[in-house]
Amino acid sequence: MESGWMRNRRQRQVLICFILLSMSGVGADLGPYSVVEETERGFFVANLGKDLGLELTEMSRRGARIISQGQKEHLQLKLQTGDLLINEKLDREELCGSMETCVLHFQVLMENPLEIFQAELRVKDINDHSPVFSEREMILKIPENSPLGMAFPLNNALDLDVGRNNVQNYKISPNPHFQVLTYNRSDGRKYPELVLDKELDREEEPEIALTLTAQDGGSPPRSGTAQVRIEVVDINDNAPEFEQLLYKVHIPENSNVGSLVATVSASDLDSGVNGRLVYSLFQPSEDTSKTLEVNPMTGKIRLRKQVDFETVQSYEVDIKVTDGGGLSGKCTLYLQVVDVNDNAPEVTMSALTSPIPENSPEIVVAVFSVSDPDSGDNGKTICSIQDGLPFLLKPSVKNFYTLVTKRALDREERAQYNITITVTDMGTPPLKTQHNITLLVSDVNDNAPTFTQTSYTLSVRENNSPALHIGSVSATDSDAGANAQVTYSLLPPRDPGLPLDSLVSINADNGQLFALRALDYEALQAFEFLVGATDRGSPALSSQARVRVQVLDANDNSPFVLYPLQNGSAPCTELVPRAAEPGYLVSKVVAVDGDSGQNAWLSFQLLKATEPGLFGVWAHNGEVRTARLLSERDAAKHRLLLLVKDNGEPPLSASVTLHVLLVDGFSQPYLPLPEAAAEPARADPLTVYLVVALASVSSLFLFSVLAFIAVRLCRRSRAGLVGGCSVPEAHFPGHLVDVSGTGTLSQSYQYEICLTGGSGSNDFKSLKPIIPNFPPQDTSGEIEENAILRNNFGFN
Repeated sequence: MESGWMRNRRQRQVLICFILLSMSGVGADLGPYSVVEETERGFFVANLGKDLGLELTEMSRRGARIISQGQKEHLQLKLQTGDLLINEKLDREELCGSMETCVLHFQVLMENPLEIFQAELRVKDINDHSPVFSEREMILKIPENSPLGMAFPLNNALDLDVGRNNVQNYKISPNPHFQVLTYNRSDGRKYPELVLDKELDREEEPEIALTLTAQDGGSPPRSGTAQVRIEVVDINDNAPEFEQLLYKVHIPENSNVGSLVATVSASDLDSGVNGRLVYSLFQPSEDTSKTLEVNPMTGKIRLRKQVDFETVQSYEVDIKVTDGGGLSGKCTLYLQVVDVNDNAPEVTMSALTSPIPENSPEIVVAVFSVSDPDSGDNGKTICSIQDGLPFLLKPSVKNFYTLVTKRALDREERAQYNITITVTDMGTPPLKTQHNITLLVSDVNDNAPTFTQTSYTLSVRENNSPALHIGSVSATDSDAGANAQVTYSLLPPRDPGLPLDSLVSINADNGQLFALRALDYEALQAFEFLVGATDRGSPALSSQARVRVQVLDANDNSPFVLYPLQNGSAPCTELVPRAAEPGYLVSKVVAVDGDSGQNAWLSFQLLKATEPGLFGVWAHNGEVRTARLLSERDAAKHRLLLLVKDNGEPPLSASVTLHVLLVDGFSQPYLPLPEAAAEPARADPLTVYLVVALASVSSLFLFSVLAFIAVRLCRRSRAGLVGGCSVPEAHFPGHLVDVSGTGTLSQSYQYEICLTGGSGSNDFKSLKPIIPNFPPQDTSGEIEENAILRNNFGFN
């Protein structure tokens, strides 16, 4: 029986031998290199940089590394020197078992750019094992009438070394009857046979003790011994013989336990006990004894466990038959395991790059190898990925593939790919393996921020509080991370006169807009500016949007009375003849309001009169007319208190005091001046010169209405001037004010308003603006102002 140590050794030998056989078809680009077994860790094997013709810096830059077969890393690459070193002590017997040539296949992988070199390292054997017999004592029963030259097989010794270091010959201790001969088996092992040189005589010597020595060919040689005890038996002159010396059989690897492998048969010419035969396995290995069993009576050989082509492809074992007299014979069973497609392909990922940057074409995403331990078509594979993906599989060196991008990827289109690598063999039925990888696409700043609107319009009422939130702009960026973080800013205005930095500000993080000061509709009705949105990518990308701020009017200006003047040096008196008919135009209250819209719609009301019912005022145009026919009983002097009110909420108002003097014999309301006869073109005018000054103040953008009224009323009397009014020549206090301030631009407009005609029913006519030359600007405010004047004054 073999010891457990020997069985484990032999099992490893068979496994390692199979692994090496599976790699025997792989060519080598580097080497072969060689090293003696048991060499310590760190031993220098070769300089790969020199063999590859690469500089040391290039090997490091290209990411050179060693890919070894199996789980252990036997070798290491020192990038600083390019040296290939032993990573751990190598035991040739553990690596390759009984194989004559022990070769370790490995690859040198360059990641950037991808390049793979096949290489091999040959491990040389040293004589570090002695021959060992599985049985320390062998017992042979030899009939005394055995013929000279008859051979008796002996158990061979095992030596884990190979080549010359394995068993080379056998010797027997000196004796007169036997010699030992050394023969070669088909698998290269040497076995001994004991040959009879001199007849035996049981009565003279019934038992013979010999020492068998096995010697290897090492230097110095090693040896092992076993005891051979020969029992000389009485005559049994016919040994059993097999019908075949060699039985060759094939069995599929998926055969069930208990399947019949073969039936061996032997015969013996003797009879009785000497012709009774017993079959047994002769010196089976540990793996063979676990795999096969023989029925001792029938010679049927069956499976004790399933065979695996990928582990052991064939078995060779001797079958011994022994008769009842102790004579024996043997034959050889050669069992060939037939491969079936029972192994799915395997995928080994060597390199994987994730994430990969977008906008970069033809990037190597992954490097992997495909293997299938089956043989023939069962071991041939087809590799594919799912359709519709922007990736391509490219075969590389033997059984290696690279996964590359077909085109530049767009993270905004798709940020993650789940790729299934499917490997199918060509067996019947085919087996397949799927390997899933997840690939992330990293962002590149290739998208500028996009505003939700190309332009924004905000409703801001004047007189707002400073720091008021007046609205927001918003932009989004389809990139990710810092590339999608948006910062907002105010762009320089196109109009250099627009003090944008004192009007509004913007929150750089969220795009909220704030008014920095109170806005004045009368000074600035609307303004525009550009807002920029910039991401934090490198380089940064940006976009812009237009923002228009419209200032809404508030009723913050009271009506201002232009005529009659209320703060002159002397009150102005209107002369009305007693012969005036009802509806006679006494005067007209002229007022303006600096606001707009309904806040500037004015209405007139008579609050108090010296004689109620005598005069009335038209609510919409401010005309004061007689309400009835005058008489001698009516008082000569009258004082009227009128109210001018706008239509705002709440409404604002101003009061007007009008003095009226009733006169007799005044047939025409307006008499020409004495000098009018010489200048007809200037006859009978009542001319009102109205100057409206509009000033823009930089700090508040207020719209201020300043009026200066100069009224020159000249009436001609036949007998003398009955009544009149004087107009101060100086500026009206409180109406002409310097509002320019530092750095402001003041603008003024002058209107000439004339009241002409000869009857009391005539109205104000002819509004002629006198406009200075100003820089071009938005005239919408002027148009609205003229419309208000026409509406309130009743001018044609």
